[in-house]
Amino acid sequence: MAETVLGRETVPVKRRGKFFGKLAKQWQLALMSVPFVLIGMLFSYGPLWGWIMAFQDYSIAKGVTGSPFVGFDNFARIFEDDQFFRVLRNTLAMSLMNMATGFVGAIVLALLLNEVRKTLFKRAIQTITYIPHFVSWVVIANIFSFLLSPDGGIVNVVLMKLNLISEPIYFQGKPEWFWYIQTLANLWKEIGWSTIIYLAVLVGLNPEHYEAAEVDGASRFQKMWHISVPGLMPTAILLLTMSIGWLINSGFESQFVLGNDVVVEYSDVIDLYALRYSIQLSDYAYGMAINMFKTVVSIVLVLGVTFLAKKTNQSRLF
Repeated sequence: MAETVLGRETVPVKRRGKFFGKLAKQWQLALMSVPFVLIGMLFSYGPLWGWIMAFQDYSIAKGVTGSPFVGFDNFARIFEDDQFFRVLRNTLAMSLMNMATGFVGAIVLALLLNEVRKTLFKRAIQTITYIPHFVSWVVIANIFSFLLSPDGGIVNVVLMKLNLISEPIYFQGKPEWFWYIQTLANLWKEIGWSTIIYLAVLVGLNPEHYEAAEVDGASRFQKMWHISVPGLMPTAILLLTMSIGWLINSGFESQFVLGNDVVVEYSDVIDLYALRYSIQLSDYAYGMAINMFKTVVSIVLVLGVTFLAKKTNQSRLF
């Protein structure tokens, strides 16, 4: 390998073609990945040409080629609309609450399941917690509406039996409670699915560490805290970094089906805001500008967290 001398140090120069050399040796794997790369480019990057509409006064009749360009006018409108800041507040609040509860909840559940010694019981708990992930948000919303109903809902019945309230509460009619209801519903739906990766990491930890800790007299909690948790941290940091990219892309399904006109002040999010302008008001250019804003913010967040992870020597995407 060629070398370059800088002062007293000898720095190896990377041989050109190293990447293509590896690619040639693994051409079968590269060939297998081609269809998936093409599909990704077609459905993920192909539609990006539509971003042109964000810089136009777009009209369906004139199309992309005939609509006049207006520069950054649509983006300026975003920050001139007070309604946008309200939906941004709701989006960030629910995303942060979902991220915090999901991140901590998945790790805690994985640690607890890892300590279960009865295989049958462990598998039963895993199955019960996994199933909600595959259930539609429409079904989840109906379940929560039934549980929180003021007319015979289980929550109200239990609270009245315990004499904690004197009359039923219409939980879904209180705007300030919507964030907590949505967070609880999302946690119940996704916590089991989120534990899969953490459980896989725990299974892969070196059992000799646990054996050595047991010889030293460590309790189960001490082994969990000093071996299991540190073993999970690199994967947890990586997953947290990826989830931060979705901070402003919270979706709209749960808010749409759990919300109503009474709580719209707290249930309205950016995706619903963009859909309303795009579909109901046919202002496609403004809706596209909102989506571009979301994309740019997500990229900045991922790059920022990756930079911080690099500075602190933590796991990162690149």
